[in-house]
Amino acid sequence: MPRIVLVETLLVDVPTRREHKWAGLTEKIGRYLLVKMTDDEGRVGWGESPALKDWGGEFGRYFGESPSIAHVVITNYLAPAIAGCEIGDIVGLHARMDAIIKGYPYAKAAVEFAAYDLAGKWLNVPVHVLLGGKARTHIPVTHSIGLISIAEAEAEVAKVAAEGIRTIKIKIGVDPRRDVDMVRAIRGVVGDAVELCVDANEGYRTPGEAIATVRQMEKYRLKYVEQPVMGIERLAEVSRAIDPPVMADESAWNAHDAIQVIEHRAAEIISIYTTKPGGLLKAMEVAAVCRAAGIICNVNGSVELGVGNLANIQLAAAAPAVELSCVVPVSTPAEWLGDRVGGIYYKDDLLKQPMVFNNGAIEVPLRPGMGIEVDEAKIEKYRVRD
Repeated sequence: MPRIVLVETLLVDVPTRREHKWAGLTEKIGRYLLVKMTDDEGRVGWGESPALKDWGGEFGRYFGESPSIAHVVITNYLAPAIAGCEIGDIVGLHARMDAIIKGYPYAKAAVEFAAYDLAGKWLNVPVHVLLGGKARTHIPVTHSIGLISIAEAEAEVAKVAAEGIRTIKIKIGVDPRRDVDMVRAIRGVVGDAVELCVDANEGYRTPGEAIATVRQMEKYRLKYVEQPVMGIERLAEVSRAIDPPVMADESAWNAHDAIQVIEHRAAEIISIYTTKPGGLLKAMEVAAVCRAAGIICNVNGSVELGVGNLANIQLAAAAPAVELSCVVPVSTPAEWLGDRVGGIYYKDDLLKQPMVFNNGAIEVPLRPGMGIEVDEAKIEKYRVRD
């Protein structure tokens, strides 16, 4: 059995197409940490930690990670702990990581992605096969509108709708009046053919404020309302009072959180990440809990670069509970970008080939490992050496 012999970290900073922010975010996306893992037969696997210091679950229960924190955790703790681990022993990998240090799911996820990539390449199968199989062949994409002006949003949604996007997520939670005006304006541009959802990222101060604001938006036909307030109990209060279903995001990091959301009847939908629970193995646990409880899901993320986004796509392909359109980038290197906007958050990417995007959906890659090779020349181009 091949074994892990080397784990390296590389910091990259890829330029964004435009600023993309949400309530509570104070730093830019795209400055993320990569993991390069090598086995004793010379194979290489890649992972990504899109860690953001402002992102830590409700009431800070999971604190915040950053690229520099993830680097320290991986270099000082995780890499030594998993040295010699058999390729493909993902359960053993997690046991070693959890034994050496508690928490730090983004750092652990990046290491685990690289291990899955290696295992798939060794066994000559795509990662979704290692997760249990392919529940779907295409992943519909939801395009996210960050905290930009109404005029900018109107121009952008017209473009993405013309490109085939059929669901748009609108970031809200900063000012109720502005939020209602934004939803009204976007519905006016896209008409009834495109579904709209809103995401407050816990931005509303009270359940009452959230309820009053969403009620003004309901006439514009919302698919769901994502994390309007902080706290599972407060989320349940909003969920009982509004018509659109509530989606839990910050309140649902792992399988235990999902159980709490279900017990409180706080949401009808849970957003699954590859990173928040600490990797694909544990994300599949979240999906299994949701499936058993009749909760439907999407896959969401921290606007990953292509390396991390491939893990998103593999999860969305494998998890039966993921029935909704996913808020994932359409990872595309600059050479193939053209003037596209739908699902595009960066001016370039770190993959050798673009994700195949047709009719508003990403085609699940079928090559071994994560499915698309990493472009090490691009990594060197965007590498940051502090």
